[in-house]
Amino acid sequence: MRRPDTASLATVSQPFIEDWLSALRRCSAEAEMAGFLERSGLGAIHDQPGARVTLDQIVRLYKIAAVETGDEMTGLWSRPIRHRTLQHLLATVRESGSLPSALHRFSTFWNLLLDDFQFELRTGAAQIDLMLLPQGDDQVQRFGHMLILKLAHGLLSWLAGHEVPVRAVHFAFDRPSFAQDYSVIFPAPVHFDASASGLSFDLAQLSPPQTRSSAEMDAFLARAPRDWIFTSYHEHSQSLRVRAFLFRSDWVGCSLSDTAQALGMSRRTLTRRMEEDGTSFQAIKDALRRDIAIRDLREGRKSIEEISQDVGFSSAANFHRAFRRWTGSTPRSYRSGAERASTV
Repeated sequence: MRRPDTASLATVSQPFIEDWLSALRRCSAEAEMAGFLERSGLGAIHDQPGARVTLDQIVRLYKIAAVETGDEMTGLWSRPIRHRTLQHLLATVRESGSLPSALHRFSTFWNLLLDDFQFELRTGAAQIDLMLLPQGDDQVQRFGHMLILKLAHGLLSWLAGHEVPVRAVHFAFDRPSFAQDYSVIFPAPVHFDASASGLSFDLAQLSPPQTRSSAEMDAFLARAPRDWIFTSYHEHSQSLRVRAFLFRSDWVGCSLSDTAQALGMSRRTLTRRMEEDGTSFQAIKDALRRDIAIRDLREGRKSIEEISQDVGFSSAANFHRAFRRWTGSTPRSYRSGAERASTV
């Protein structure tokens, strides 16, 4: 059986989605919002300040909320984005003769719908920038900016048939405490406190689009937002390449030297590059242990003691302490919450 890659284990911190949850609360009744969270497996996150949110939970919450709020951007913009909007967007960009043309169609389409922001496409000799410019003094919605820029990148990648390289990502808000979560989403350096949010691409790296059928378009929409948010997680940064190597290896006993040798560099170079990503070898290994444990607890096929051993703890007590530090919850209560969500 084909082993899943590390993207299937990806998690982000609870604060990463808090702007989104706040937007949903504004357009949903209290009982309705509680139902969204329970059905997506996020019902207990407010009792767990260190909670981690999985790819599947993000996808599930989007699917539920987009249908039940009647807004395909789930309250993130001042005007609701009505049902079938994304279908029409795909049909529009699918006819593009080039990826720059697709970006032009994307920006023109959204400029008909958004009031608080407008897209502007800036093309130079070697670079093209997709900028999201404010039209007033409204506060920047961090999750909304992330989602719509990733939609642009996801659509380009779908048209190209591979993850399109991004030169840089800029956000018009201060660097948040959860800045590392953006490396799970974007395959490029992410900069904060910019004058405007946007994506930059090298024109030479924008390959011709593939011909996409109606059936392929329907499949992309059916999986939304999975295929546009999580395009190719493992290639994004040096730290995530380390994580991908550890996941494929005997990672519990794998050392920094082993990893550096496998990646074709010295210990010092690898350490420096991880520091540039704001992390360390031990932090990457601990995050992988955490996400493997979260997956296994949610699947429910292994005992807590087995999971403890699998992720390299000498005792279940040490695992309990580490898991509480990672998530704010005990392994048993985390599993119970996941089981309750799966029955809703």
